[in-house]
Amino acid sequence: MDDSLFHIVLEYINIVFLLFTMVLFTMFAIMGFLSTRNTLHYQQKNSFGDLSKVMASPLAPSITIIAPAYNEGLTIVENVRSLLSLQYVNFELMVVNDGSKDDTLEKLISAYDLEKIERPIDPDLRCKPIRGVYKSRQRSFSKITVIDKVNGGKSDALNTGLFLSESTYVGCIDVDCLLQPDALLHVVKSFYQPSRKRVIAVGGVIRIANSCKISGGTLEEIRLPKNWLAKFQLLEYTRSFLLGRMAWGQIDSLLIISGAFGFFDREIALAAGAYDTNTVGEDMEIVFRMRRYMHDLKIPYTVEYIPDPLCWTEVPESAKILINQRDRWARGNLETLYKHRDMFFNPDYGRLGMLSYPYWFFYEWLAPLLEFLGFLSVILFYYLGILNWDFFIAITLVVYSFSIMFSFYAIVWEVYCYNQYKKARDILLLMFCAIIEPLVFHPLIVWAAVKGNSRKLFKMNTGWGTQVRKGFAKA
Repeated sequence: MDDSLFHIVLEYINIVFLLFTMVLFTMFAIMGFLSTRNTLHYQQKNSFGDLSKVMASPLAPSITIIAPAYNEGLTIVENVRSLLSLQYVNFELMVVNDGSKDDTLEKLISAYDLEKIERPIDPDLRCKPIRGVYKSRQRSFSKITVIDKVNGGKSDALNTGLFLSESTYVGCIDVDCLLQPDALLHVVKSFYQPSRKRVIAVGGVIRIANSCKISGGTLEEIRLPKNWLAKFQLLEYTRSFLLGRMAWGQIDSLLIISGAFGFFDREIALAAGAYDTNTVGEDMEIVFRMRRYMHDLKIPYTVEYIPDPLCWTEVPESAKILINQRDRWARGNLETLYKHRDMFFNPDYGRLGMLSYPYWFFYEWLAPLLEFLGFLSVILFYYLGILNWDFFIAITLVVYSFSIMFSFYAIVWEVYCYNQYKKARDILLLMFCAIIEPLVFHPLIVWAAVKGNSRKLFKMNTGWGTQVRKGFAKA
């Protein structure tokens, strides 16, 4: 190749990376503005009214909380006790034992005095065979129902709960999540707010419970995680949930509700086809499908998002488990985006097709791959002696500075709105994490995304994988 032509190609590569970065900065700045506006609006809107009246009302809508459980024997009793303590008059807790190989079912039977009951079950249900339905002999545990079934994966377990529930709304959560006692009251209020649009789903912010003091299934003291990987994830979750998803909620274009805390209009979820059992990104895919269902029928609808700290979960503290988790998330993104690829820049889907889908395609799926290729390109250009050092140093410093500022804003905004971490030392530690995160944590996330996409594209082992949990701290 002619030397001048080669340098022209390199300049165009630099321009592409520069434009990509500028668009990214612009979108993140807009997201910061929208999330701030949405959070302030939410706080003002919810500063009125007494949620306890909803809890005590016999007319309160019915909710079934579906909690899939697989090999959760270590913590299942305490986790269920926590969920049973929720402040709501009309809810059912449905624990779906998805073919656990440990003593999960035995511990539930013993702790809550369960007995097998006769319940008519449609043999044509689209889920793995159900081996039994259990209810407690004690009135104090009347809200719990345990479904024992053949292992079929998380999506299959959630579908089992959806099919067997008779409630108006269903909450699909991880069994090891800790919900605040008034969580269901906030959810119901979101579903029943005055609106011309039908609320089809409600999601919420996920908080990090690692190192928090928890006793008897109750969060007693919020603490900053001791583990550094958990600290980085806390910062990441704060940015993603409090800024990113709140921004998409502001323009009613949210395409994902976390599987750890998601509530759905059961009628719409079933009409849209329930959970897809052929993806590991079921939490994202069902939101896509429910939105498309409402859009195709031209029914006004909306998806609500709650910024209040209502759900706390444990995050991985080892690099291996974290990479496996993010590997799975990357595969789930790719599967969902490919399945709904006809939405890409499709004006028929409005903001979803012209804004939300392209954002997920370019900046949630493609960006990590471009980062990885960019890193390899830098090494190659350096080896060939053609690296433009001025451009490389300038754009690296700009990206690094912007990422720190965005993280700082997320930290400051969390302190202003909710102030969960009250010690100055904790805030300074989070800011220190923001400074070093692009250098030590972000490359790990990029590598996990590359690994996940490679496994999916080359049809390697693409199962759910395992996640070993340490359990919540009790002191």
